[in-house]
Amino acid sequence: MPKFTTIDEYVGHLPEASRNVAQAVRATIHGAAELVEAIRYDMPAFRSGNATVIYFAVWKRHVGLYPIYRGSDAFEARIAPFRAKTDTVQIPLDRPLPHDLIAEIVRSQMARLAGRTAP
Repeated sequence: MPKFTTIDEYVGHLPEASRNVAQAVRATIHGAAELVEAIRYDMPAFRSGNATVIYFAVWKRHVGLYPIYRGSDAFEARIAPFRAKTDTVQIPLDRPLPHDLIAEIVRSQMARLAGRTAP
């Protein structure tokens, strides 16, 4: 597997069917917050200042979002169908992307970084 230096390179390396998913996740993240793109751990990463807000990766059967920290009970109820591990959310590729939920996750991450209570 090659080492990527940009998200465009990462997306370009994906199978054609997964490229649109990656671009849709990328656009949703950008729509939720003003973040700077980077590659960290060979995954697309989105940063605010010196902090990484969220990473994503497109796998064979799902899109992974990392690290997704615990939030309010209401937040956890919304992401429960996608919670794979303590700090991981997995969205199956055979389901429509939950753009609103992805945006909510980004806003929650931003609030956590700012020291506020997540929505």
